[in-house]
Amino acid sequence: MITKRTDDLSGIDFRAGEIILVDKPAGWSSFKVIRKVRNAIGVKKVGHAGTLDPMATGLLIVATGKKTKSINEYQALEKTYTGTITLGKTSPSMDLETEITSEKSFDHISEEDIDKVRDEFIGRIKQIPPMYSAVKYKGKSLYHLARKGKVVERSEREVTVYDFIITKINLPDVDFEITCSKGTYIRAIADDFGKKLGCGGLLSSLRRTKIGSYSVEDTMRVDEFIEKLTTKYLQ
Repeated sequence: MITKRTDDLSGIDFRAGEIILVDKPAGWSSFKVIRKVRNAIGVKKVGHAGTLDPMATGLLIVATGKKTKSINEYQALEKTYTGTITLGKTSPSMDLETEITSEKSFDHISEEDIDKVRDEFIGRIKQIPPMYSAVKYKGKSLYHLARKGKVVERSEREVTVYDFIITKINLPDVDFEITCSKGTYIRAIADDFGKKLGCGGLLSSLRRTKIGSYSVEDTMRVDEFIEKLTTKYLQ
């Protein structure tokens, strides 16, 4: 069963297994969402299908009980994001989670330039995972090394961008909607996008709106979920 925003939680056995569609708030790690849900339902076995960075918001698929065995199936689905690339700035994390390390003029950039570069990111592309990521290096997540100021060599990975729409241009901000395969780093696209334009760029906002056929419109906030649970147990 899939628990959506409009559902009544009475009668649901979270221990047996349930899929919950959650709207992750900005500033929360994906693990914090899991911890909140786990504490609320009193079930130890809880996981999610695809990490969202703390800065990002949107659809997080949470699995409980026996449904955690299906997580890989949900992770493999294509994902859709909306967000903003801010040109002329770069940071180690490729977003606003770390301090800006360089600033360049973007005055020479035209809408035609942006559209032309956008076309280079559609289809199969190669990208290098950011240092600020959970990718493992000798058994440790890269972000642990990044926080110590270390940079290690990472192998390129091939991912697929099915669609990349520029929805608004108000320089230095470029709003977009991207549909892509599992394992795609939108921060890396923002960074590479800025490099190709010659001015640098970073990801200044990100929201995941879809995972396969599942939509953020069907999600509930964590506080809404907890409130519904409380109401259920008071009945």
